[in-house]
Amino acid sequence: MSGYLIFYGSYRRDRQGIRLADYLLRRFAERGEAAELIDAQAVGLPMLDRMYKEYEPGEAPPAMAELAERIRGADGFIFVTGEYNWGMQPGLKNLTDHFLEEWFWRPAAIASYSAGRMAGVRAGTAWHATLAEMGMVVISSTIAVGQIQSTLDDSGMPLGDSGNALDRAFPRFADDLAWWAEAARLQRERNEPPY
Repeated sequence: MSGYLIFYGSYRRDRQGIRLADYLLRRFAERGEAAELIDAQAVGLPMLDRMYKEYEPGEAPPAMAELAERIRGADGFIFVTGEYNWGMQPGLKNLTDHFLEEWFWRPAAIASYSAGRMAGVRAGTAWHATLAEMGMVVISSTIAVGQIQSTLDDSGMPLGDSGNALDRAFPRFADDLAWWAEAARLQRERNEPPY
């Protein structure tokens, strides 16, 4: 795949963050940029026992092997993360931990959310270090949506002043990711990564 993968990891019954994932899918499409949602719940990987690289070729579960190919083919990643007790959502963390080298040499962006006013920023901060450790360049632009239930409707359309603020923040976020995605793609074409 050429384009972006948008990762979302809530397993809750009344998932609010899917509104932000849907918003991002729509906004990237409006820019003419390919983006695809990867929903950890839909992928359904088990709790981490063996990473993809620890399987012999052809022996990894099909969902894991398919996702590894999609990650390797992407230009960049967006992680849509809620905050659970000041930390990461376990579903999204579990999904990402199944892979390592597949993430290397590509940019990642973080879009956090919460039902409260803190907008998931503590989870976003935790993700920054984790994604960098996994070989991604984490862009400086972020999106943080507080009170998501009154910022985006059920279909991911902006509501009121907070929705307008999100619309104003998106172009810089997308431009930053696009710049790093192009830089990384060109560098990978010029030089083999050092490891």
